Amino acid sequence: MKVAIASDHGGLNIREEIKQQMEEMGIEYEDFGCDCDTSVDYPDYALPVAEKVAAGEFDRGILICGTGIGMSIAANKVKGIRCALVHDVFSAKVTRQHNDSNIIAMGERVIGPGLAREIAKAWLTSDFEGGRHANRVGKITEYENK
Repeated sequence: MKVAIASDHGGLNIREEIKQQMEEMGIEYEDFGCDCDTSVDYPDYALPVAEKVAAGEFDRGILICGTGIGMSIAANKVKGIRCALVHDVFSAKVTRQHNDSNIIAMGERVIGPGLAREIAKAWLTSDFEGGRHANRVGKITEYENK
């Protein structure tokens, strides 16, 4: 598995925690920034990650900002992206199992580093169940391709 990860200035600390988590899990990743703690615009980081995942260059993506909301909105503008905003382990598992999410977004001002690591691990180790869920995801893709 290859993961693209990025944050704006509001998600620097959790991004580092999740990178460490992926290293411990032996997961290959590429960090798309940002590299400063001054205010930056989240679409400048969410959109490149989403484009790389949509193009198949990365299997999944992880985005972090202050709330996760801006990152998830921006990522979901890219065709083929199913970015889920998650702040608990159960939702992280289920968004993979039922929604085949290919990106998750989290908010550093909402959750702490320990929970962020647990969420990332749960999401990275969960698989899409297919079945009745494939039909539902297919309807979204069909609409998106109109």
